[in-house]
Amino acid sequence: MSKYKLTALVVAGLLSGCASKIDEQQYQSQLQEFVAQTQLAAQLQGQDELNWWQQLNSSQLNNLIISARTNNHDLHTSQLKLKSALARLGGQKAQYLPQGGMIVDATRSSIDDIDTRQSAANVNLDWQLDLFGKITALVNAANAGAMSQAEQLRALHIEVVSAVVKGFVSFQGNKQKQQIIDQQIEALEQSIAVLRARVEEGVANELDLNRTLAQLKQQQALLPDIEYAQFRDLATLATLTGQLPADLTLADEQALFEHAFTVSLATPSDAIALRPDISQALFEFSQANSLSVAASKALLPDISLTAFAGVVSLDNNQLSDTTQQWQVAPRIQWSLLSYPALLAQRDAQQYLSEAAYSQYQQVVLEALAQSELSLQLLVKQTKQLGYAKQRYEFANNAFLQAQAMYQEGQIPYLELLDARQDVLIAQENAIDSTISSLLAKVNTYQVFNGRWSYALVN
Repeated sequence: MSKYKLTALVVAGLLSGCASKIDEQQYQSQLQEFVAQTQLAAQLQGQDELNWWQQLNSSQLNNLIISARTNNHDLHTSQLKLKSALARLGGQKAQYLPQGGMIVDATRSSIDDIDTRQSAANVNLDWQLDLFGKITALVNAANAGAMSQAEQLRALHIEVVSAVVKGFVSFQGNKQKQQIIDQQIEALEQSIAVLRARVEEGVANELDLNRTLAQLKQQQALLPDIEYAQFRDLATLATLTGQLPADLTLADEQALFEHAFTVSLATPSDAIALRPDISQALFEFSQANSLSVAASKALLPDISLTAFAGVVSLDNNQLSDTTQQWQVAPRIQWSLLSYPALLAQRDAQQYLSEAAYSQYQQVVLEALAQSELSLQLLVKQTKQLGYAKQRYEFANNAFLQAQAMYQEGQIPYLELLDARQDVLIAQENAIDSTISSLLAKVNTYQVFNGRWSYALVN
């Protein structure tokens, strides 16, 4: 092969290696343009969503999030895996450099009372030339793997922060529901005391008393569930912050539900396109593609330079009066007889690359579907909250009217009891709707996480 043909082959190999790498930035830009054209969540565009949980104005919540990001064991595990991936990347990049080592030895032997001494120092080098881009493809694969692990860490940050906010909101909501149930039990116990006295006097009948006692037991039966729910929320928050439930104490903070908490996104399209699950799928596709390129490059010969240099001393162990020697040898290794196996490996990796691209497309579709679903849930909970508040207002007005009519003797006590039951049910429903509406807003921020999660990890 002439010099010019060899040069053309090397240039062609280098160009092929450069063109076979996935351009992640181009894919991401195309996705951002596509999402922007859908105009998804355009109605939420407004203020920046960075540190969105601070709208709740709770120092307890802010401290819990800081503690979770510092002490959460899953985050720590993911961070260590990222460091491991970066270390593997550094090891792969080191393959660009010559490999080898140094050996120094000294021997002494005796045969028929004749002593022989010898010492030697040798340096061996093996430099694999990346003429066809195989090492570059493996470096690209390792880099994509490290970036994928970084995106997984960002996704875990989102999960931890969102879970802390949801757990705190649920805990405070269950606290509020327990207080209302306690108030209801106290009011029923007062009514029962009055009814007992009136039954003894013959003014009221035992039917009214038994109906009121049944309502009392119904409310008391709710307490174990509420207490268990509070402990469950506390245990969840303790696990997220790396503690035991016994070590975590939360104060009652009912003002949490009185703060104005709205969903606002600076750039809704970026909040979707920059999601870590989409980026992770893209980097996994890039990694699979680079491994496919490396498998294709394995069909080409490996060209390397081996070098040897050393000194030998035949009569002593101190490297004096030495004889120098060196050797440089180019080497071409071509696994022609292994071609069927190499072809099968190349085809298998190409299928994995196509599968990774298909998975990337699926993740994008799921992200868009989740975004639309979260918006529908937000609208649903907002409407239900409005209806629940109106229901409570009407039920409370009806109870006040029934109370006045009962005192005037216009209605029997059972109707008053029914009116009380209606207002209790409406009050519980209003509280549940308030909690669900707040959790729906948190869920929306969790789904539209592309921008605030980047600020969180950086």
